[in-house]
Amino acid sequence: MAATDLLIVRPGNQKSLYGDLSARKLTGIEPPLWAAMLAAYIRHHGFRVEILDAEVMHWSHAETAEKIKAINPRLVQVAVSGTNPSASTWNMTGAGILIRHLKTVAPELTTVLSGLHPSALPERTLNDEAVDYICQGEGFHTIQGLLQTAQTDASALAKVPGLWYRQDGHVVSTPRAPLIKNLDDLPMPAWDLLPMEDYRAHNWHCLGGKYDRQPYGIIYTSLGCPFNCSFCCINSFFGKNMIRFRSPEKVVEEIQFLVSSYGIKNIRIIDEMFVLRPSHVMKLCDLIISRGFDLNMWVYARVDTVTPDMLKKMKQAGINWICYGFESANQDVLDGVRKGYEKTDVYEAVRMTRAAGIHILANYMFGLPDDDHKTMQETLDQAKELNCEFANFYCCMAYPGSKLYDEAVARGVRLPDSWDGYSQLSYETLPLPTKHLAPAEVLRFRDHAFKEYFSNPAYLAMIEKTFGSQALNEIRNMLEGEIKRKHA
Repeated sequence: MAATDLLIVRPGNQKSLYGDLSARKLTGIEPPLWAAMLAAYIRHHGFRVEILDAEVMHWSHAETAEKIKAINPRLVQVAVSGTNPSASTWNMTGAGILIRHLKTVAPELTTVLSGLHPSALPERTLNDEAVDYICQGEGFHTIQGLLQTAQTDASALAKVPGLWYRQDGHVVSTPRAPLIKNLDDLPMPAWDLLPMEDYRAHNWHCLGGKYDRQPYGIIYTSLGCPFNCSFCCINSFFGKNMIRFRSPEKVVEEIQFLVSSYGIKNIRIIDEMFVLRPSHVMKLCDLIISRGFDLNMWVYARVDTVTPDMLKKMKQAGINWICYGFESANQDVLDGVRKGYEKTDVYEAVRMTRAAGIHILANYMFGLPDDDHKTMQETLDQAKELNCEFANFYCCMAYPGSKLYDEAVARGVRLPDSWDGYSQLSYETLPLPTKHLAPAEVLRFRDHAFKEYFSNPAYLAMIEKTFGSQALNEIRNMLEGEIKRKHA
């Protein structure tokens, strides 16, 4: 009998996704939250579980396959995840290569792919990859059922929810597994199965040098999102547009564990929509404040859900950064992707956030369906006007699981040739065309906008005044080198 029932593996793929940025350590490396959540759940139900994080250990796919073979688990689950929902698609290349290596050195091992991308495209993933099973959805009931099932028994497999597999030469599937109704029923993620000392925060998260980038942790206080932006793929993982909350008491219990066990101060609250329910935010912040933690946290929020009272309380709790999805400065472009707020909300949110003393990570997106050169320039102009402490500039992609993907497939739009092509910083990056622009035009504008924003004298002066000369040097270092692009 195998000593390990379930081995969860995160494949490494940093170099192909981030190029030189990875080698220069500008990117963050976050602990694989879903792997830790599932490991804890499966272990709680009596199974023996291990996790291998090839990304943080910098193992090649061949090395990882050999380590899996040596462990010889009953079931190998390759978790295709990342630091945001779209990253599941970026990481499919590495996951596929790893599984092919594994099938070469240990063909007898049973494999299952899980994550947002396999959930969005289960049949295609099963047909494309050398994998035995696809887990569609969160995975708690699916992986537990697969471990409890004799896999030679077709009738037993048919009872495992959320499972895709081959039978008699055909692809078959079972109904999606029900979602976990009460998130407090889930055990704390199995952080003890991960090398927590090796994870690092993003470079911007620790500007100013008050906090070292390591150690670093992530937590969730809710899962899902009730909104319906056409470029977002998050809800294909859950199967519906909804949000579920953990109790603030459970969240603080986990923060206490991360602080006490690993000395973690830098934390990302990974919720897609942290600032939504005021009572949830205020109670959680009050509990954190009462513990006296010295934390450096960041969260996501919409510009139309924040209030001055919430922002003040968040800052007191150690939330030093808020990430807003501004996306575009043009109202027609925003309306075209169902963003659901007014352009004027952006300015009010920035004013309130700055009044609370919280830094802003601004997300912008070029190449939305109604974008042209004029509207993209409007967005860059607004970014320079707002002059937020950091900014991400993205190209619009049709990520599997999003409405944009379904629309692009229906129209026969050319999509990337490889899953690496969905990564924002890879050589293969291929954005969507807009109604007015070719992909290359969008990509060139994005790379131009990045340089113009971060070399803007007003921005550099603000960085030096806010964070000091060391931070200024880090920003300048970030601008060194060129991003190599196949399609620009």
